[in-house]
Amino acid sequence: MTLTHAGGSPIAARTEQALAAALATVRANIAAFGDAYPDDTTSGGVYLPRPATATLPEGANRGWTTSFVPGMLWLAWEVTGDDTFRAAAAAHVDSFVARVHGGIDLDTHDLGFLYTLSCVTPWRLLGDEDAKTAALAAADHLMTRFLEPAGIVQAWGDLSDPQQRGRTIIDSLMNMPLLHWAGRTTGDERYVAAAVRHTVQLRDRIVRPDGSTFHTYYWDPVTGEPLRGTTAQGFADDSCWARGQAWGAYGFALNYRYTKDESFLVAARTCADYFLDHLPADLVAYWDLDFTDGDEQPRDSSASAIAVCGLVEIAGWLPEGEDKARYLDRAAAILSSLASSYSTADHPQSNALLLHGVYDRNSDAGVDEGNLWGDYFYLEALVRTVRPDRTLYW
Repeated sequence: MTLTHAGGSPIAARTEQALAAALATVRANIAAFGDAYPDDTTSGGVYLPRPATATLPEGANRGWTTSFVPGMLWLAWEVTGDDTFRAAAAAHVDSFVARVHGGIDLDTHDLGFLYTLSCVTPWRLLGDEDAKTAALAAADHLMTRFLEPAGIVQAWGDLSDPQQRGRTIIDSLMNMPLLHWAGRTTGDERYVAAAVRHTVQLRDRIVRPDGSTFHTYYWDPVTGEPLRGTTAQGFADDSCWARGQAWGAYGFALNYRYTKDESFLVAARTCADYFLDHLPADLVAYWDLDFTDGDEQPRDSSASAIAVCGLVEIAGWLPEGEDKARYLDRAAAILSSLASSYSTADHPQSNALLLHGVYDRNSDAGVDEGNLWGDYFYLEALVRTVRPDRTLYW
């Protein structure tokens, strides 16, 4: 199997080997975890079961990252045709059905991450009606977080929490495809209108004039007045959190996919260009883009994996020419660097796909570890390369 990016150029053989290694790890994790869930990040390079809580057992479906597990399994099935992956992916549907109907840990905008990969995808691939019903229920729950007159989807927490009221974060752009899908599936324009208005608000407020982004932004939930941009996971309020910038590049591009609003594609390119202009020599971002070569700071490989997917998505909407080629060439170079120096192809002791990521540097959580979203987007980037004509999950 020869890997090529969408422009047709060969990618290093190392990347092909990394895909094989990644698929082998995904397969091994079926036996290791079954239909349970690993933690958000590795510990010493190894995923352990998701810790129990007072009300949920070890390995339970909670938090915002569990859907990346079936997401990887669906990707593995599509690229190999091996029904072992299909069966393992489909086995997760019941857990997500129970979660949404049981009201388990739903106070988050990340319902888009959770239900696009876990339920919309098996509906699209297999026509799973239970998955479709669960995904629509998740979209309905996400709509309860849409705040008038601010026109935004609140990110975190109970809607009555004064500390979280009126707050959104740049990650939210990746949750809007669930609402677009729900609108197309049901014909109810409320979903689409909310997704578009939310994306417009982030376009106008969370992207700064220099092309960098805030991690988080607050609106007055009563008047709708935009208030201030801050950070929770970046180095400083006025710095540029690397993963957030990558979410911006990919998220705005996905919202363009659904709306064809040219301003969203412009915003995606703005985020992508800033990201590319602030990478170190090996093209794998430090956890905050204010840092570069020579700074004694950890990398966030997951940010660069997300960015590869965003760059390829952006390029897919551009006409043939220099800009399209530039994005594809940069995507291929970043992916090659990840495969060569950050993947676990030569680290059989790890059950992650990608090492040297950061969850939250400020709270010292998951620093220099693998993480589920980094693994998923790394695998998505590889599969995009192999199967550029496949139907996107988002």
